[in-house]
Amino acid sequence: MRGHVAKKGKRYYAVVYEGVDPATGKDSHRWYAGGRTRKEAERVLTELIKRQHAGDYRAPERITLETYLLERWLPMKRSQLRPSTFDSYERNLKNHVIPKIGALQLQRLTPEDLDGLYADLLTGGRRNGSHGRLGPKTVRYVHGIVRKALADAHRKGTVSRNVADLADPPKASAWRRPEMLVWTAPQLRQFLEEISEHRLYGAFFLAANTGMRRGEVLGLRWKDIDFDTARLSVQQALVNVAYRLELADVKTRSGRRTIDLAGRTIAVLGEHRQQQHQEQLLVGQPDNAERLVFANPDGSPVHPDYFSQVFDRHLARSALPRIRLHDLRHTHATILLQAGVPVKVVSERLGHANPAFTMTVYQHVLPGMQADAAAMFSATVFGKS
Repeated sequence: MRGHVAKKGKRYYAVVYEGVDPATGKDSHRWYAGGRTRKEAERVLTELIKRQHAGDYRAPERITLETYLLERWLPMKRSQLRPSTFDSYERNLKNHVIPKIGALQLQRLTPEDLDGLYADLLTGGRRNGSHGRLGPKTVRYVHGIVRKALADAHRKGTVSRNVADLADPPKASAWRRPEMLVWTAPQLRQFLEEISEHRLYGAFFLAANTGMRRGEVLGLRWKDIDFDTARLSVQQALVNVAYRLELADVKTRSGRRTIDLAGRTIAVLGEHRQQQHQEQLLVGQPDNAERLVFANPDGSPVHPDYFSQVFDRHLARSALPRIRLHDLRHTHATILLQAGVPVKVVSERLGHANPAFTMTVYQHVLPGMQADAAAMFSATVFGKS
């Protein structure tokens, strides 16, 4: 392979000689975008020569980024991703990437094109059908999708380099975790007393007493609960994929876990089972261990959005502080940590990957725990003053 670096305007290109064009009898050259410096273009040329010697080089196709993402890359990923993940990739590409830069030629895509995309998404630029302003965390997620797609294109020789590696998405430090709102133990007890007459009381009680996620609670089956040992097994979750409800395996190995239950929780689940049995008799539904613990009278899943709406509507009428349904999970963890339960145990109940992540999420609890530890150490060494 023969090639050289050339400058056109303010940009440098790797120019590759591809032989004589049989149609015109003239030398044929192909230009690859290099960047704003000669060094960047030289790196592209070196990579192209290396691919040619390895037998991986092929002349690029003139396709747009939209064609590559929606007609080639996404269909290939469908069998490799969880349905909810695939739906998320598709929605983010169609809503945030394609309207802005989808018409660009894949081969001509530059890091600056991606930098411009991220800037537009952060500021809510309205050009080319923007869907409004996004937070740094979401823009980094979009960048991650694009980076994976271009990495596959680079690995297969469709593009000479992954320009997303050179782009500058928002820094992780630009995103701050939303302030965590939790209830005290008396406030949680008050909520459970207030909601006790609702048919989904058992679901709220279980969420509060285990820290399970919304989808995990609504995806729980009766066969996942062992009343004799007072334990349940988290195996699946109810997810909303493209406006359809699906039962999906729990994402991670740590997410698939066993949770010990208190006697009070077992009693609440037992009462709920009796109520559900009465409903089944009324509608003619047979008993089934595969049946969801928290379901509509006909056995169909409870929509996760409805579950959240019940929670929000109740709080709108209550004197309790407003929190999200997901904050019941945070409340469970915070109360345990404040009570001195080891972080590792809390991490296992929540299904976190490791205790370090749990400590990062609940670092607001640590100062109080350290104060207690300091007082305990002093009393042990010097005695109580």
